[in-house]
Amino acid sequence: MKFARQSILLAATAIPMIRAVKPKNYVFFLPDGYGPASETLARDYSNYVDSATVKLPVDDLAIGYVRTKSWDSLVTDSAAAATSYACGIKTNNGAIGVDPDDIPCGTILEAAKLEGYLTGLVVTSRITHASPAGFATHVPHRDMESEIAEQLVGYSHPLGRVVDIMMGGGKCFFLPKSNKDSCRHDDMDLWSVAEDVYHWTMTSSRADFDDIRDSGAVHIPFAFIPSMGHMAYEVDRDPQLEPSLTEMATTALDILHRKAEQQETGFFLFIEASRIDHGSHAHDPIAHLHDILEFNRAMLAVKRWIGDHEDTALLAAADHECGGLTLGVPDYAWYPYVLTQAEHSAKYYAAVYEDILGFNYSAALKESSIVDRVFGGYGIYNVSLTEMARLAITTSPAVFLGELLSARAGINWSTLGHTAVDVTLFGHGVNTDRFVGNYDNTEVCHFMTDQLGFDLGKATKLLQSDKSFAASIQSKAKSKNFLRRFQLEHEDDILQAHNH
Repeated sequence: MKFARQSILLAATAIPMIRAVKPKNYVFFLPDGYGPASETLARDYSNYVDSATVKLPVDDLAIGYVRTKSWDSLVTDSAAAATSYACGIKTNNGAIGVDPDDIPCGTILEAAKLEGYLTGLVVTSRITHASPAGFATHVPHRDMESEIAEQLVGYSHPLGRVVDIMMGGGKCFFLPKSNKDSCRHDDMDLWSVAEDVYHWTMTSSRADFDDIRDSGAVHIPFAFIPSMGHMAYEVDRDPQLEPSLTEMATTALDILHRKAEQQETGFFLFIEASRIDHGSHAHDPIAHLHDILEFNRAMLAVKRWIGDHEDTALLAAADHECGGLTLGVPDYAWYPYVLTQAEHSAKYYAAVYEDILGFNYSAALKESSIVDRVFGGYGIYNVSLTEMARLAITTSPAVFLGELLSARAGINWSTLGHTAVDVTLFGHGVNTDRFVGNYDNTEVCHFMTDQLGFDLGKATKLLQSDKSFAASIQSKAKSKNFLRRFQLEHEDDILQAHNH
């Protein structure tokens, strides 16, 4: 009896000791635009293809739900959501790293840097896009991507350089306007400034990436930016030109871990499966599906990596649902097999369609080519004359094709923008079992900063103490009459004029 009592006391005292353990490193993984129905779509498709009834890799990691509203709307955009996850506060749609009054707020990534941690951003969108920008920069509006790029390399950030590793698209914002591929409106060669002044190792080469991945030898800060605009949808990706999200995520983890061990510190890594969102903005079930499947592969890889590095924790949640996706038609069914024929995205086949229109074909040959190479290539069969006629007059062939295939599969979309639906919270690693439940997106930030022992207030005070920087944000916010977006245009088409 005495032994039993002592055992109970020892067990009771052991529990707080276990709970007191905190993670050394943290990964926050954001699947942009990934709602609950998206998960069902991918699971049902996978089970149809494999003739099985199994779970997705992320299913075993679900620990709750996240509420997503912004300061000025029940339906958030990516900028406000990223700011909530990064700063732990609400802000207006469109705002990056600032509060509703356009005053800068310290982010968890900046707090990590102030504590001597290493930091990283790994995305498949432009690296200057809303979600990565929200963790490391401060501007009144997300469309200020040239200024976001400048802050990312350390050129105009009041805290200096706060990012050690960047992987993603968006090279056009680092090139001077004299370059035909540039998206900038000035002559700054930010790529060269990053290399020469801030000592970045900058590359666009897949071969360079492979060498670094295989050898682990790289000087940081390091940036891999292989594309002018967003990186390709997973279903369109050329592996000779671009690595997968999984490859980038695991490579970043290995680099950060190795450098952190050398410096006897930790790291904070933000990863985004960015283009899930773009597929649903475009109502393209193929692009949406295959980027979800890649997100699952990447999450599984991160989970396994943490299995070998148990001082690391992972939280993941979308910024919002996108598209108002539902599955089902009146006969109580939906048909995953319809999605098995397409080898590329609707955007890819829309480009094929435009090429066909430009060929010097007869009307009959053009029509047969469109039926075979556009509709057939995308998996749409038994095309009616009405559907052919509608394609000819639509302003967005990609969206038209996506909605046509969706209708055949029993997939429905309620909006071209975002919705207010709660998103799934995933967790794995040290103490994530303590975060089970339904939380506001700001609470996700506060849980991570508490686990790491960071002081967001310290970063915020330092940012706001730079009066000229804070004043410049206010000035830019007032001088530009920004449209606060409540239903966004297709984000992936913003730079269409630049042919990226």
